[in-house]
Amino acid sequence: MTRLICILCFCLSWTTPVAAVTSHETNPESGVQTWELHDQGVGFTLMQITPDQARGFFLARGFDRAAADYYASHCVFMTIVRNEAVAEAITYNLADWRFYLKKGQPEKLKLKDDWLAEWRQRKLAEPSLIAFEWSQHPSTQTFEKGDWNQGMTTYAMPLGSIFNLKFQWTVNGAIHHATLNDIQCASETTAH
Repeated sequence: MTRLICILCFCLSWTTPVAAVTSHETNPESGVQTWELHDQGVGFTLMQITPDQARGFFLARGFDRAAADYYASHCVFMTIVRNEAVAEAITYNLADWRFYLKKGQPEKLKLKDDWLAEWRQRKLAEPSLIAFEWSQHPSTQTFEKGDWNQGMTTYAMPLGSIFNLKFQWTVNGAIHHATLNDIQCASETTAH
């Protein structure tokens, strides 16, 4: 009987899913904050991009001041997604991700194609559009084990806002979710 109980305990421990691991750090020199989530073999990182960093980045790539200021008025993060340990390919679409302000309704991210449509209406030069496109996180991707990518993601909310972000990805058609809580947008006063 004892042997059967030990075998059952071993089997249950083998199939019990590992809890999500989250971390939050603040760079002591820059004040920039980073959040990481590792769940079900997939890793997500969000690192604040300050308004000055976003503004400077795009001014250096031919944006006029009004367009650079407009982008910098949004909540911007460097976003990294990694297939850390899933043997099968993972697929995700940023259009499926949702952010939630405290006591708010789920909101969609402002995706690269949304921005490009705006920039074309503003008649930004083609080299600036190309630079912008390459700086943004791809809207959809498929990653084999060990693959990763990074790029900017934007959230239409006031600078300094605190929100939760629900990630979604699929493995062999099965949908998975994970949530990072209490993420804070950079503000004009965030050091860099």
